[in-house]
Amino acid sequence: MSYSVGRVAEFSGVTVRTLHHYDEIGLLVPGARNHAGHRRYADADLDRLQQILFYRELGFPLDDIAALLDDPDADPQEHLRHQHELLSARIGRLQEMAAAVERAMEARRMKVRLTPEEKFEVFGDFDPDQYAEEVERRWGETEAYKDSQRRTAAYGKEDWQRLTAELDAIHHRMADLLDQGVAPDSEAATDVAEEHRQFICGAYYDCTYEIHTGLGEMYVADERFTATYEEIRTGLAGYLRDAILANAVRRV
Repeated sequence: MSYSVGRVAEFSGVTVRTLHHYDEIGLLVPGARNHAGHRRYADADLDRLQQILFYRELGFPLDDIAALLDDPDADPQEHLRHQHELLSARIGRLQEMAAAVERAMEARRMKVRLTPEEKFEVFGDFDPDQYAEEVERRWGETEAYKDSQRRTAAYGKEDWQRLTAELDAIHHRMADLLDQGVAPDSEAATDVAEEHRQFICGAYYDCTYEIHTGLGEMYVADERFTATYEEIRTGLAGYLRDAILANAVRRV
């Protein structure tokens, strides 16, 4: 079976112009042409395109990709293994960046008033001011945001360190339940979810069950928050979200 250039562009997300360019430079030459001279791509061509796109995503120049794929001694399985290693390293770096972004967002949302040295010590090696505009846009007009500003205006270094430690402990208690295979709608998990809500109420603003369930959904929908929880334990973002929802149903 073979596919037209338009069909390949449709299901690969690569433009027809790009596919033509790949053909012209010899990076991806279709295996056949029809009687009208139009390009036809076979399954082997699609496999090569997949490899090209993997390497492109990793930032490899086209010349380097051609050299890698045309190496007569290269093993296709080795290509996949190499790409997997590179992607895993990138994922790890992105997770670290996402965690830093979350710390920055949270610091800005709570109007942290620390010296530069204290700010980096508490929240990590990242500048919270970098994401000020996004945080203001998402939460700036809410009563919860304003309440949090009022409460936290007088917080100092020790306050933030204590709150960070308390929240970390809650997250790890939830992660332990996940490890044990405890259902997120169990009494144990919903108790920790309620503890999470009460922590927010005590430290920042009145976190209603409606607000809390919204936070739970954000932990899954926003990849930056998801990455932070996944760094603690794989699957924790979804597990925490489910426990929060179950807790709201149970308590309300």
